[in-house]
Amino acid sequence: MNFGGVIEEVMTREEFPLEKAREILKDETIAVIGYGVQGPGQACNLRDNGFNVIVGQRQGKTFEKAVNDGWVPGETLFSIEEAADKGTIIMCLLSDAAVMSVWPTLQKYLTPGKALYFSHGFAITWSDRTGCVPSKDIDVIMVAPKGSGTSLRTMFLEGRGLNSSYAVYNDATGKALDRTLALGIGIGSGYLFETTFQREATSDLTGERGSLMGAIQGLLLAQYEVLRENGHTPSEAFNETVEELTQSLMPLFAEKGMDWMYANCSTTAQRGALDWMGPFHDACKPVVEKLYASVKSGNEAQISIDANSKPDYRVGLEKELKALHDSEMWRTAETVRQLRPENN
Repeated sequence: MNFGGVIEEVMTREEFPLEKAREILKDETIAVIGYGVQGPGQACNLRDNGFNVIVGQRQGKTFEKAVNDGWVPGETLFSIEEAADKGTIIMCLLSDAAVMSVWPTLQKYLTPGKALYFSHGFAITWSDRTGCVPSKDIDVIMVAPKGSGTSLRTMFLEGRGLNSSYAVYNDATGKALDRTLALGIGIGSGYLFETTFQREATSDLTGERGSLMGAIQGLLLAQYEVLRENGHTPSEAFNETVEELTQSLMPLFAEKGMDWMYANCSTTAQRGALDWMGPFHDACKPVVEKLYASVKSGNEAQISIDANSKPDYRVGLEKELKALHDSEMWRTAETVRQLRPENN
């Protein structure tokens, strides 16, 4: 398929139908380990698509969430050890920090011929730091949805699909690729594009720290602050910075592209956007280059590992998140959301 003049191989649901995926995995027991961020969406979609799925989760609130989603203790819901023992495909959907702590236990159940599945390349790419080094006699595969597990589930229920990347790190059985694509279709992917564990991990960490979360918050806050410092009210600053972007423009350029947005806005907006996109690009690109170098070197992975390993990490994290929550911009957001027509 042609992507802006570059040809890439992609797999669509028409080329790899659900019936084919079911046939490939008909004798497999898919054990979803972890029911946190990605677990619920992938497990429930696989179950609804007719695959043999079980869940492995420690006791606690998350275990109860799985019960509430219809997983039955002793039948389709087990401890991590029991599920890993029963599964022929082990879908490791734990957080990166949890993967490291559970790995010595999980390793015992990765017997020859099984498949170890990830939805993120972190643990394998930086295995020298995580300690996750799988044996050569199992398949090691990945399907990485390009969005949250919640979005994956919501879009599935709406009859749509969230695009995913896929990779094969080790093919011990000769059927690793078929297993990967079948799982990708089974979890409800829109289309699947090929990557490697290293490329996925590097691009994912760059995106999270960049345009998907870190950079967008930084840019929005900078503009909001400048408007407020120059006498604009919170409502005006927020509407001109965030509300118009998320409620009006994003749905349009998600559907038609930023080029369409440029061609279909006022001449004043066109001129300003064309003139200022260059300075913003020039200011941001060195930051993105610095970010990418930090990710590729493993520095960002090590920062995450070190932070997540601290005994008081959760306390510090909650403090940082509370500061973000309590900021004027996002408190203004609460009021603006309440004033939207659908809420009145």
